[in-house]
Amino acid sequence: MTPSSHNIGFISTRFAGTDGVSLETQKWATVLERLGHKCFYFAGECDRSADRSHVVPEAFYRHPDIDELNRMAYSGSWTVTKEARKAHPEIASLQKDFFSIYIRPPQMTRRVNELKEHFKEQLYEFARRFELEILIVENALTIPLNLPLGLAITEFVAETGYPTIAHHHDFHWERQRFQVNCVGDYLAAAFPPNLPSIRHVVINSIQAQQIASRHGLTSRVIPNVMDFDSPPPEPDEYTRSVRSDFDIRSGEYFFLQPTRVIQRKGIEHAIELMRRLDMPAKLIISHASGDEGTDYENRVREYAHLLDVTVRFEADQVQDQRGTTPGGKKIYTLGDVYPYADLVTYPSSIEGFGNAFLEAVYYRRLILVNNYSIYEVDIKPKGFHTLWFDGFISTSTITAVRHALKTPDMTMEWAEMNYRLAKRYFSYTVLERRLESILADCLGYQV
Repeated sequence: MTPSSHNIGFISTRFAGTDGVSLETQKWATVLERLGHKCFYFAGECDRSADRSHVVPEAFYRHPDIDELNRMAYSGSWTVTKEARKAHPEIASLQKDFFSIYIRPPQMTRRVNELKEHFKEQLYEFARRFELEILIVENALTIPLNLPLGLAITEFVAETGYPTIAHHHDFHWERQRFQVNCVGDYLAAAFPPNLPSIRHVVINSIQAQQIASRHGLTSRVIPNVMDFDSPPPEPDEYTRSVRSDFDIRSGEYFFLQPTRVIQRKGIEHAIELMRRLDMPAKLIISHASGDEGTDYENRVREYAHLLDVTVRFEADQVQDQRGTTPGGKKIYTLGDVYPYADLVTYPSSIEGFGNAFLEAVYYRRLILVNNYSIYEVDIKPKGFHTLWFDGFISTSTITAVRHALKTPDMTMEWAEMNYRLAKRYFSYTVLERRLESILADCLGYQV
């Protein structure tokens, strides 16, 4: 039976670029539109069609007002406490040395409430403008990088009863930076909220256990996916120069690190691997540092220099679309680059799921992966054939990588087997079945 069409509103801080939330949202929207639904977007930054988007700049988690709130909320130092006491002199006579140090400035509370009301007005406008019937909240009720937006969404759903799917990617308890804060009441209220019209979706089984034990909430696991039903096209003439443009010479191996340069990606492991392999190779890092500063990138550069390993940072030449840099160099997509890699390094210590892993499988590449918790619980048991290590590069890891690089026939067999497994467990067909089920739950059988 063909489902009837419904207007679905996606809500997040940003729908733009190649971050995991934006990518997964696009996949969900693609599948939902195949099912006949129409998708609309509410965000602080948005690269979707303007006639289907409702942009509220303050919703972006790096908006200056939100940055300032986050600085006060998660400082984890005496700085905020002193500011709070100075801004709140009326409690000076009441203050005792055994009172909690985790207080927040009153002006922060006022600003959160002002922005919350602003967002709520915009959410009502979003719903009216596009005649929405279902909401899908992408990580904005999960990771508390925009506190007033999360509170506004919670109140909006409580006031309207909208059937809502809260799609969770990264919970605050999974990140150290949020552990010390002065906003515990906000986190309890909205990250995530407990409302009868909200269906919770997580991306791995460990999150499902955590949201149940911490909040008493049931959830469904919908893993990240790729379109394994449609294999990637063969490399075209445009991409023939990938290796030469990245200065990978004849006889050298091309190692690809297809991630941002942030600490939890564990790029030092890839550098150590190259040094100990003692084989001619270059490591290409495809993404920039992003919103988390350049300290770790500098650390990676210094570490590579110390170990005398060649690492190239090619974010300028790897973008969302083909083109030309200001200096006249070709710009490739990540899909252009993958087919030429001899080894994809994925040494992350923490991942919500593992988009880069699925991409490497999609392009049938040999993969080296750190045995991070979600990989060990939700991916590895499916039977994938990879090179892996458990927290550190061992002698056996070096031996296995060297053997795999020298036996391409074996690794091609692994790649084909991995593709078939991913098609079974992580394809758009899997996503479609699960979305149909959750929409039926939201709307009744006649979806």
